[in-house]
Amino acid sequence: MAGRGKSIGLSQSKKSSSRSSKAGLQFPVGRISRFLKTGRYAERVGGGAPVYLAAVLEYLSAEILELAGNAARDNKKSRIVPRHIQLAVRNDEELTRLLGRATIANSGVMPNIHSMLLPKRTSFMSSKNADDS
Repeated sequence: MAGRGKSIGLSQSKKSSSRSSKAGLQFPVGRISRFLKTGRYAERVGGGAPVYLAAVLEYLSAEILELAGNAARDNKKSRIVPRHIQLAVRNDEELTRLLGRATIANSGVMPNIHSMLLPKRTSFMSSKNADDS
């Protein structure tokens, strides 16, 4: 009967935990690992690569969501819409560099009026002297 049944010392089995929970992340490390492998970005994918990539993606999304939430609150809205994401990204210098060429659908453009199109300011004294002559 050797090799059959449970051993006396191993009666308690170790509970499985995901790589995301081990790394303390919300983003799925296993799924990112699978995408890296099936995407054929390289012949081999190390164990730390998907963890690092998941951490970077989680940080970027948290940063964008925080800024977009602030933009939504400034506009007295409780829901983040693409316009708030656009305002958040374009008002942050580093995110603008990262997503400079990206188009965010249904987000509009940044409010901007070129200085040449603004009416010229004239002082009261210069207009008064022009009327006298």
